[in-house]
Amino acid sequence: MAKERTAFFCADCGHESTRWLGRCPACGAWNTFAEAPAPAAARRGPAARPGAPRAAAAATPLREVAVDAVARIGTGFAEFDALLGGGVVPGSVVLIGGPPGTGKSTLLLQVAGALAQRAGPVVYVTGEESAAQTKLRATRLQTCDDVLLLAETDLDRILDALDQARPRIAVVDSIQTLARAQTESFAGSVAQVRDCAAGLLEFAKRTGCAVFLVGHVTKDGAIAGPRLLEHMVDTVLYFEGDGGEYRILRAHKNRFGNAEEISVFRMDGEGLHEVSNPSQLFLGGATGREPRPSGSCIVASIVGSRPLLVEVQALVGETTYGTPRRLAANLDPARLAMIIAVLERRAGMNLGSFDVYASVAGGLRVDEPATDLGVALAIASAFRSQHLAPNTVAFGELGLSGEVRGVSQRARRVAEARRLGFGSVIAPAAATPGAEPGVCGVRDVASAISAALG
Repeated sequence: MAKERTAFFCADCGHESTRWLGRCPACGAWNTFAEAPAPAAARRGPAARPGAPRAAAAATPLREVAVDAVARIGTGFAEFDALLGGGVVPGSVVLIGGPPGTGKSTLLLQVAGALAQRAGPVVYVTGEESAAQTKLRATRLQTCDDVLLLAETDLDRILDALDQARPRIAVVDSIQTLARAQTESFAGSVAQVRDCAAGLLEFAKRTGCAVFLVGHVTKDGAIAGPRLLEHMVDTVLYFEGDGGEYRILRAHKNRFGNAEEISVFRMDGEGLHEVSNPSQLFLGGATGREPRPSGSCIVASIVGSRPLLVEVQALVGETTYGTPRRLAANLDPARLAMIIAVLERRAGMNLGSFDVYASVAGGLRVDEPATDLGVALAIASAFRSQHLAPNTVAFGELGLSGEVRGVSQRARRVAEARRLGFGSVIAPAAATPGAEPGVCGVRDVASAISAALG
């Protein structure tokens, strides 16, 4: 019996090698190579024999390429449509990932039911549940019965069924359960995930059917399988949060819309429900009239293209050990360390013997530099045990010299703060001074702390 040929694949970028490598030469990642059966060589047809004539591919000038107006398909979920950039693009491939139990299958089953009523044939391919189990879940969610259900894991049979049904939307739950007979490997392996995704991608581009893929997440928080999977698809959506009542779905990649957009859903026994005003959710019911404890600051941030108010909380306490701890939750730890250094050097706060903890309440991760000023004010408030005024909102980027730098979309941040009842805004000094009622422009972190705490 001929020995099965194997190859090594990088789990991050999909680079293939004939031997194991400690460092990937393509992406530079360390210890990411895994062994898997090599894909079988494609069989040559009569026209592909050596020496046989082959039709040449013709290149077309860009100005002669016809572009028809692509009509997006609305799902009936306004927040989900906005996350996709205005609706589902025909022929696109969308990957949805997240930890177990966050609602990936629930959301797609609800979306499939809504699309079956609005757009036409929808096929839901389930590889993890039987048809009866999926029917029970659909009944609980009150999903439309017009969805076509296919319980199958063989990709070739799935593609044959899709070619016969000619759906406008296809949902595959999940990509790790599919397998192709030509690929000599087990379902969920690097080779199978890559080949099955390539087959579904080819089907979507050939027929114009939009395909949704469910992807499992590993313990490291990445989509199981090669990182090449995320490069192949058009849109990558991740569920974030701690799995509580509210779920956050973020667009990490979108060829047809803005990346870093978010949609917030509330989970109950009847499925996922959209939250149309996320700012009130992340503020935990706080308003501009209620006093807050020390160490709390409301920050006007921009997530994707949406202005949101979030609450930054900080806790400062004397360290028990020789080295103080700096812990960040839903914030960039490197930026937190930089902000603490700026406060020590430019604002005269001796934090070297104190532990500092900072987090964004509500489970939303915020990475934009405009939150720097809010984090600094929260730390200063906790350090001095003084609370900020109840109607105060802050935003701005901190430089290493202590200056407060301007940020984008200033007017939208101020307007969102005023809409929710926060009348006092601490912001970077405007480049062109003008009438901004209720806005206190500051040029450095020391003046910002003085304006907020007195």
